[in-house]
Amino acid sequence: MKGVSDKNAQNNKKIKGDKNNFKKPLQVLHLSKKDTISKKEEVVDGNQNSTKEVKTEISAVKPKIIEAPINEVKESYSYNNNFENISYKELEKPLTLQDEDEYFIIERKVDEFDFDESAFLEALNENEPIGTTGETIKGKVIALESDGLYIDIGGKAPGFMPKKECGLGVITNFKEKFSIGLEMEVLVIKEQNADGMVTVSARALILRQSWEKVASSAKNGELIQVTINGFNRGGLTCDVDGLRGFIPRSQLENGQDYQSLVSKNLKVAFLEVNPETRKLVLSEKKALLVSKFADLKLGQLIEGEVLAIKPYGFFIDLGGASGLLHQSSITNGSIRNLREIFVEGEFIKALITEIDLERGRIGLNTALLENTPGELIIDKEKVMVEASERSLKTKSLFDKKDLQK
Repeated sequence: MKGVSDKNAQNNKKIKGDKNNFKKPLQVLHLSKKDTISKKEEVVDGNQNSTKEVKTEISAVKPKIIEAPINEVKESYSYNNNFENISYKELEKPLTLQDEDEYFIIERKVDEFDFDESAFLEALNENEPIGTTGETIKGKVIALESDGLYIDIGGKAPGFMPKKECGLGVITNFKEKFSIGLEMEVLVIKEQNADGMVTVSARALILRQSWEKVASSAKNGELIQVTINGFNRGGLTCDVDGLRGFIPRSQLENGQDYQSLVSKNLKVAFLEVNPETRKLVLSEKKALLVSKFADLKLGQLIEGEVLAIKPYGFFIDLGGASGLLHQSSITNGSIRNLREIFVEGEFIKALITEIDLERGRIGLNTALLENTPGELIIDKEKVMVEASERSLKTKSLFDKKDLQK
């Protein structure tokens, strides 16, 4: 029967589909190198079911690329390689001759830029390391720490001054003495580290200035007052502008009971000043001698006793100070033996031709008192008697020396 046949056909279809002709699930679409996929479709044709394979071509659509000549692309990249603010459409456009002219104009402006050498050198100086060892720098306090303070010295990093380098002695009121914004002069004692920071010192600068001051005073033969603050087996100690001074016992007017001089003031002169070895030696005896020098002048005629005869001349006692009459300054004649001129204990007259306060030396001359070369050897008594009158003739010579100074 037809109805039965149709029903059986449906059953047969279900049975066959379960075993062989069951509709397969759709495969995942993907692109291969050939850009093709295969798909099986079920076709029902009357009483016969069949499955046929249908191939579907899928072509990948590639974006349209507008190629420009190689030379133009290279030139475009060299002119402007900053594409951050350029749209995609603008990148597609090929370069035109007008665009090339504009780029060349910009390039010429760069080439013709006016070079400012002074500004360039100034920029170099700003990047130059600040602070070489021994250099004096002015700065301003910008920060205080428990172990020191920071000073703005104009470099890329501030200078650091340890607390012990902030001054001489112990500083009790640290925050009060070094307030923020305080301007001060410091000495660089250590050059820049990896962070560009230098180490500076106010103490080192004070000591340097003290040595310079002391050296100048010694050269000028100045006398100073010091307070004795200690003693040892060799002598006394004192403070001189932050420097430690030493007075040997042999340089004291009374060195027997020298320990009793502690806390007392003494007037002293400089014997030795050496910043490199930090040696500062003073003398009370020399101070007394220099005090006498204060009344002496170049060209002055003095009288003294011959203390000693040396191969190079005579030492003359000038009343607490000694002067040297060198053999070259005795006479303009030829001398065979110094003892033929003067002997020890003899009083003579001579002109002062040198006053060296630093070394405590007075230079004397008798040759200038002669009217003729060798007169002192032939007629010594006449020269000594007329010494005062003859000394007046030499006054103009020393006046010229004073003018030259």
